Amino acid sequence: MTEADIVIIGSGPAGCTAAIYAVRAGFKTLVLNGKAHGGQLVRTHELENFPGFILPLSGYEIMDAMHKQCARLGVHFSVETVVKIEEHAKPFVIRCESGRQIAARAVVAATGSAQMWLGLESEREFMGHGVSSCATCDGFFYRGKTVCVIGGGNKAFEEALFLTKFCAKVYIVHRRGAFRADKVEVDKAKANPKIEFVLNCIVHSINGCDKSVGSITVQDVNNKSLREIALSGVFVSIGTTPQTDFLKDSSVKLSARGHVSVDIKNHTSVPGIFAAGDCADEHHNQAVIAAGAGAKAAMEAIKYLNEGLG
Repeated sequence: MTEADIVIIGSGPAGCTAAIYAVRAGFKTLVLNGKAHGGQLVRTHELENFPGFILPLSGYEIMDAMHKQCARLGVHFSVETVVKIEEHAKPFVIRCESGRQIAARAVVAATGSAQMWLGLESEREFMGHGVSSCATCDGFFYRGKTVCVIGGGNKAFEEALFLTKFCAKVYIVHRRGAFRADKVEVDKAKANPKIEFVLNCIVHSINGCDKSVGSITVQDVNNKSLREIALSGVFVSIGTTPQTDFLKDSSVKLSARGHVSVDIKNHTSVPGIFAAGDCADEHHNQAVIAAGAGAKAAMEAIKYLNEGLG
């Protein structure tokens, strides 16, 4: 069985920051990457609100720098997906999808969140054939074509603005007339001649053409009227859900929406298990906040071990 002082589950901003603090305190630190190395941030095309950088950087560039910093300091990474924590054992036993077991004196859960989908049958049918959640990954394939982005938050606007670099036209489809996105992002979109808004509408169906997307049908939320819009690609950006399934059968308390419940010091309901980042924050899905929470969780884990509790 692999042994570590502090095991950090997740390798996004919260997980990497926690790892930096833990290894600098002299503890054997292991980061379990899971399937999303670097977390959701690696899919962000341009960040200009992360402190310390004069010019915008991509999420990939920021996370690549964090991972290299961790490696330089001696943090060990392992591509493992956690399925369960046996929290009643001392040390804790972390069970992985591969069958591997890891003993940890303290744990920091920093598993972040995963993409939410519309839940339409047609969405599943055309997944990978015109339906995507990542403009960075797939935007290039729609050069000169018309696409839509579904959503009204910062991520949706970032996706739409990025797609204008390739696409002839980009629709932003949103179920309300107001947006959760920052005003600066909304203003950029409104000023872009390639972007057209389809507001107070939901996607009724995604329609095919030769086994790929050919149009969408939207429904007005007020008068229930239907409208078909011809396009080739649909990018879904309606939010995320916390990745905390591995804790659902444990004593770690979760909120109604599945986020890890933590106190002001990022303690969970189980002593020795801490949580940080989007998996524990229902309101502030921001890289800089996740990084700060990761530092705080690691500091508490260090204190826990230094007091001989783990």
